[in-house]
Amino acid sequence: MKRTYYVNYMRPWEAAALIALCAALLAGLWAQRRQEALAANLVRLHVIAASDSAEDQRLKLRVRDAVLETVTPLLEGARSREEAAERLRGALPALSAAAEEISGRSACASLGTELYPTRVYDGFALPAGRYVSLRVTLGPGRGRNWWCVVYPPLCAAADAGALETASLPEDDLKLITGDGEGYVFRFRVIEWWHTLTAGLQERAGDPA
Repeated sequence: MKRTYYVNYMRPWEAAALIALCAALLAGLWAQRRQEALAANLVRLHVIAASDSAEDQRLKLRVRDAVLETVTPLLEGARSREEAAERLRGALPALSAAAEEISGRSACASLGTELYPTRVYDGFALPAGRYVSLRVTLGPGRGRNWWCVVYPPLCAAADAGALETASLPEDDLKLITGDGEGYVFRFRVIEWWHTLTAGLQERAGDPA
């Protein structure tokens, strides 16, 4: 009995699609690891206003200034994100009380992990991803947010035009200041990867 053998050859467009998919996955994995490496050196600050009224937004900025004035000297000399977080944890009750006094509203200062969008600041930018975060919520927390970084003190360093004094690894400084080629592309890849993985987690029933 004569046997017939079939050989399936991949069409050019199929091969191109497969290569593109592999490249996207590799880029996504690189983006996730790069953002996680950066996040391992940072503590973000997230101040949430009670509402979007002009007064509540003004109070949000007053609280922000008071928080930065308190935590900047508190974190001076901290040698790691973990050490900075431990110092902040001990200061949470005082930060909550100060925020309440300034805003005239209930306030809660907490320390945890948050998912941040890509943010552009004066002199640097940070990619989307999960970061250890000092979160200060005023009242019901229904107003616009204010984001920055308390460790290292990148907000103060950027305002002073001295970001290089923030004691970050050289690779991290190049990434967040746009020093080098592919800056915009890298941030877009990082944000795309977080959006993709968050969608997959949601479909699987795992909260992002």
